[in-house]
Amino acid sequence: MTLADQGVLRMRLGGTPADACSLAWLTGRVAERLGGRGGRPLVVASTNLDHLHHFGRSGAHAGLVERAESTADWLVLLDGMPLVWRAQRLTGRRWDRLTGADLLPDLLAVAERTGARVGFLGGRTETHRLLADRIAQRWPELTVAGYWAPERARLTAPGGAADLADQVKRAEVDLLVVGLGKPRQETWLAAHAESSGIRVGLAVGAAADFLAGVVDRAPDFWRDNGLEWLYRLLLEPRRLARRYLLQGPRAALRLLLHSGR
Repeated sequence: MTLADQGVLRMRLGGTPADACSLAWLTGRVAERLGGRGGRPLVVASTNLDHLHHFGRSGAHAGLVERAESTADWLVLLDGMPLVWRAQRLTGRRWDRLTGADLLPDLLAVAERTGARVGFLGGRTETHRLLADRIAQRWPELTVAGYWAPERARLTAPGGAADLADQVKRAEVDLLVVGLGKPRQETWLAAHAESSGIRVGLAVGAAADFLAGVVDRAPDFWRDNGLEWLYRLLLEPRRLARRYLLQGPRAALRLLLHSGR
């Protein structure tokens, strides 16, 4: 990563890069990228146990971030509380938990202030309609250049993902919010952040769904005590049981055994 700065500390958690920083530092870097011209895009992703399942040691996409940094700068923020605790244990410092749902409103405010054009990739068309209403109310001066709700088949079809990148480029999007879920959002940005012409790409999962009001977040107690996964599992047991009950423990073991400065 080329973002050498005392405000961020890179380590390896579960065998994949993870970056510890503050919200203030992050918003400053995003503002700089959105206010500048040219240069490499900045991709902001997040790491939790699900991320370690896909991108950690022996994961199906291990090494993706390192390879993707040949064409873009990546920040992989501490999202899941187990990773925050592990980072604090490794460094002896307290670090903020930075989730996509918490970051998105702040970064949209940065985009409004800098005059950046925003796009949303992923999710459903109905969610985008609700999201547009929320944005118009909260950030009336924000320019939204486009919403894209591709079917999964389009993302995997030959040329489909590249065509989306071309559409984003033609729309002159500066800040692209990518909510395709892991690992698709990270793999899409790894392949297309540069060709799409964006300055900043956010791999933020369901953050836009939370903002649109179609998905409820866990109450503060559950989030503050590392139990947000359990809250979500109780709400959607059939969809999330495999992720949290089968994949999660294996990822936690990777976090324990394959982490360091």
